[in-house]
Amino acid sequence: MFDIGFTELLLVAIVALLVLGPERLPQALRTLGLWIGRMRRSFNAVRDEIEREIGMDDIRRQLHNEAVMEELRRIEQGVKSTATATTGLSATAPPPQDAPSAGAPGTAATTAAPLVDATPGADAPAPSAVRDPASAMAAVNGSHAPKPGH
Repeated sequence: MFDIGFTELLLVAIVALLVLGPERLPQALRTLGLWIGRMRRSFNAVRDEIEREIGMDDIRRQLHNEAVMEELRRIEQGVKSTATATTGLSATAPPPQDAPSAGAPGTAATTAAPLVDATPGADAPAPSAVRDPASAMAAVNGSHAPKPGH
């Protein structure tokens, strides 16, 4: 704001020392500090009063809410366009040839996702070998608990 460097401040201090003298300079600086503090406090009080009168907090809150709502609308439009594109692709894409039909008996057990942690390098049984949660947990934990019914 002000372009005052060290040399300008030093010049002002020397002039103040010459004009006021060494006896009155500390008291003058103390008085100057008190006046600057009073001006800052009064300026802040006036600013706070003006903000309260015009409802600055309400305006800030409303602007923030509008920004959040606009972001939600943008995200909703993105999700809708992605869903539309996805349903359009799935409706036009033929089903895979090797996939069993949904009505075939026994498809629920053969198409269910395995309950095994697929960490690379882990000694887990093949996904087709795991069918119940107890053996899946045993495979994940690395224990060799017997399967129920065996």
